[in-house]
This record gives sequence, structure tokens and C-alpha cells, in this order.
Amino acid sequence: MTGSLADLKLDFPILSRTINGHRLVYLDSAATSQKPVSVIEAELDFYTQHNANILRSVHTLAEEATTLYSQARESVARFIHARRPEEVVFTRGTTESLNLVARGWGDKFLTAGDEIVVSPMEHHSNLIPWQEVARRTGAHLKFIELTPDGQITRDAARAVIGEHTRIVALSAISNVLGTINPISEIATMAHSVGAIMVVDGAQSVPHQPTDVATLGADFLAFSGHKMCGPTGIGVLWGKLSLLEACDPIMFGGEMISFVDREHATWAEVPEKFEGGTPNIAGAIGLGAAVHYLEGVGMDHIYRHSINLGEEAYRRLRSMDGVTVYGPSRPRSGLVAFNIDQIHPHDVAQVFDSRGVAIRAGHHCAQPLMQWLGVGSTARASFYFYNTEEDIDGLTEAVEGTKRYFRR
Repeated sequence: MTGSLADLKLDFPILSRTINGHRLVYLDSAATSQKPVSVIEAELDFYTQHNANILRSVHTLAEEATTLYSQARESVARFIHARRPEEVVFTRGTTESLNLVARGWGDKFLTAGDEIVVSPMEHHSNLIPWQEVARRTGAHLKFIELTPDGQITRDAARAVIGEHTRIVALSAISNVLGTINPISEIATMAHSVGAIMVVDGAQSVPHQPTDVATLGADFLAFSGHKMCGPTGIGVLWGKLSLLEACDPIMFGGEMISFVDREHATWAEVPEKFEGGTPNIAGAIGLGAAVHYLEGVGMDHIYRHSINLGEEAYRRLRSMDGVTVYGPSRPRSGLVAFNIDQIHPHDVAQVFDSRGVAIRAGHHCAQPLMQWLGVGSTARASFYFYNTEEDIDGLTEAVEGTKRYFRR
């Protein structure tokens, strides 16, 4: 890590690029974060110095690779305050993690008449797996309705969670509205009726300190690439007893204990969920990302993201012809908006001509778009390597886009 938050851009080579003759203003970290040199070097070091398959061999490279992979798991466990590393399962990302819970726990324990509670703001990754498990088991989906500005209240959650609830699955932070949900309070409600709490932490784990015990989660899913780590690596954390009760969903090498011609038994957690050769380099890169974020300080990252999100919301709300979605506060470091009479994809294209990278579309949250009454939005999302100068770039791009289309 270079030093103060103001200097951190120096740790990210890509942020020194120019796009279409302008300095890059990267405002798409909710889709994927940029990577610091230390993460890039960790993967390079693995491939140039230690590359081998884990667990399978006793030669030096294999032992080194196995040790590095195990150390990455320990780093992630420490980062989220897991009680033991075995509770950390490496996956390809949040999507695979949530599907693992839906298949491995939901298919096994849900029956007809059981209820799965979600909300209209969920990313498709935390909705479609539950739709599918409901279809397979006969369980029913129930939705916690939102306030007009897109928040979940305790009363709204209490009205839906009941004696037939078996799973409550919610995002900790909305990837569109920036809403910060009261997960720990809702988890208490879920546990009071014997339900489990599944948390989509894709937007929360990169931006705020995470303690799985105080969060109240039974399962927590998140992705490495949104927290300065590589793509293709993610985490499912679960309480050990629940992971032990889950069935594996990927079958093959290294997830077994014993195999004969007719039967197989499974390895212990977490290996029973990590069949085949895992993303070894990705896990090592994620471990390096965790070390980097710990060096920056998650408390600093949280305050900085909140400040940028609220300031961007305030500035965009004050601009003529701009509609901003989600609550004013508390909100995370992203803001979704539309400019009157201009399609979000056109907005993003004009922004790109000015070197400003944003997201445009339905953000894998089509039910939420239906709730908002729009087809899509533009979205600017911030991380700790962004500054108020980047908000200036955002607002200048909005004004430039309005001028362009007035012409």
C-alpha cells in the first residue's frame, strides 16, 4: 500500500490510463474493482515460482502451492471473522456461492408449503436460484416490500417472516439503490422462527467491516473481483454445522473420501464443495487482496465510500433533468440515475468519450427496474481509490451529455 487514501491510485496501474484523450475516471467498481500491484504480483509469483496442483503430490512445488492456497483461506476467514478456516469455501463468485446454498441446502431441506423470503431489490444471483429451488420443491417465494425510496423496514420484514419461513435471503447492500439493509435485525427475526439467513455480500464485504457473528448470517456469499481480487474466485462462508449438512453439488476429484464402483463418500468441509482443480492462483490473489484491504483499513474504506456516495447523490439530485434512485442516507458508495429523455446506454457512451466509465442497463435486477418503473438506469459506483475529483468528472459528464443531446 502506498500511503494515504489520496495516494492509493498510485497502487493501481490501470488508473493512470487515458481514455479517448481524457484521464480515466473509473466509476464502475460495483461491477468489478481494479487491482493493485500487490495482487497482480501475487498471481504472477505463483505462476512463475510455485505453479503446481494442490493436494495431489508431495514434490516441493505442490507443497508450496498447497500452503499458499491454505494461507489464502485463513486470510479470508480472518477478514470476515470466521471462527475457523474450514467455514470458508472457495467458489467462482457470489453467483456460484448462492447456487450452492440453494442446491445443497434448499433442495435437501425445503418441502412444499415452506417459504423463502427475498426482496424486490435482489440481484438475479440472489433471486433466480430461489425461484428454481421453489419450483423444484414446492416452496413459495415471498417478498418484503420496499419503502418509496427503496428501503427495507423492520416492520415490513416482520410482516412477511412467519412460521412457514425457512430461508431469508437478502443483499446487505443493493447494487442499484445503494440501500444498506438492516441484516442483523432481520436475521434475528429469521432465527426466531427457525429460518436460516442467507446474505448476498457482493456489495458489502468490499466496502465495510464484516463480522459474520454480529451480522447474524448463516451463509454469506461474496466475490473476490469486487474487493481488489482476481475474477473467477469467490467465497461461500457458512456455519460449520450447516455446511456439513449441505450436499455437494459438484462431483469429481478431491471432494471425495472413498470411492468404489457403486458408491462414494464425501470429504470433510470445505473440500467436499471444491471438486476438481480449484482456482489456485485466484485464491492466492484474493488472499493478497485481503492483506491490501486490511492495510488500507476497512473502517477508512467504509467512511470514504459512504461520503462519496452521499456527495454524488446530493450533487446529482441538485441537477436539472436528472432523476436519482434510492435513499439519500444511509447509502453506500454508488448512485443510480437517469437523465431525462436520454437512454442510459447513450449516457454511458457519451461518458466514455470523456473518459468516464459507468454502468448502464438493468444491473441484473429486472424486478427492481419494474418496481422503479424504468427499463434501465445509469450507475456510478465508487471505491476507496476514488476522490471528489472523480465526482466532479461525473457531474461534468452529466452536463456534457445534456449539451450533446440538446445539439
